[in-house]
Amino acid sequence: MGLAVVRGGGDLATGIIYRLWRTGFRLLVLETARPMVIRRPVSVAQAVFDGEHVVEGMPARRLGSARELPGDGTVGVLVDPQGECLADLHPDVLIDAIMAKRNVGTSRDMAPRVIGVGPGFRAPRDVHAVVETLRGHDLGRVIVRGEAAPDTGVPGEIGGATTDRLVRAPDDGLMVPRAEIGDLVEAGQVLGFVNDKPVLARIGGVLRGLIHPTVPVRTGMKIGDIDPRAVRSHCFSISDKALSVGGGVLEAVFAVALG
Repeated sequence: MGLAVVRGGGDLATGIIYRLWRTGFRLLVLETARPMVIRRPVSVAQAVFDGEHVVEGMPARRLGSARELPGDGTVGVLVDPQGECLADLHPDVLIDAIMAKRNVGTSRDMAPRVIGVGPGFRAPRDVHAVVETLRGHDLGRVIVRGEAAPDTGVPGEIGGATTDRLVRAPDDGLMVPRAEIGDLVEAGQVLGFVNDKPVLARIGGVLRGLIHPTVPVRTGMKIGDIDPRAVRSHCFSISDKALSVGGGVLEAVFAVALG
């Protein structure tokens, strides 16, 4: 199926990676040295921290260089946030799933098929196609002329909760966790500390995500996520939204190839 390079290895990107992996693409994921991922169990970016990681049977391994890209179905994860390896790789597909809400340097001349995920891209100016990420009627829709809906600044509703389900840093520094992903938590519970300031849960539910303790955080930054539905298994499986967006990207890849 050829080589697909995905910029970003967070949970939404991993839904895309999983769809491509299941259909036979060789995959290289480009990440930062300290990925700010929250839903780490279902993010291939976790391989940056652990060296190896498996998401729903899909293995991922951190590479020292793009030349080490395995041919056994393992997803390669490379610290290369600027995409410096692209000039030598000549991928068949490039997908920008950084989820920065803006274009941080992806252009349609980087590969024969370039897909932008979420707001910040306009097709066909920047990319060959854009895939919608906003929850609702158009989630996962492929856009070949135009752009995705702008960022609303409000997280999608899950179990009746929106902003309250987010866990935010009380200070600048490193978080020392006192809870783990998958734990059932109560409103007001201390989930950790940043410089001795408590990180608090605003609602009860299951702790679905928590930033890695080696990643520096800033005051007010999203560092965790609580799911009020309290289904622990959801913490360790790719979300419906990520799979929907992944399906849209897979459609876009083949639609662009067909012209």
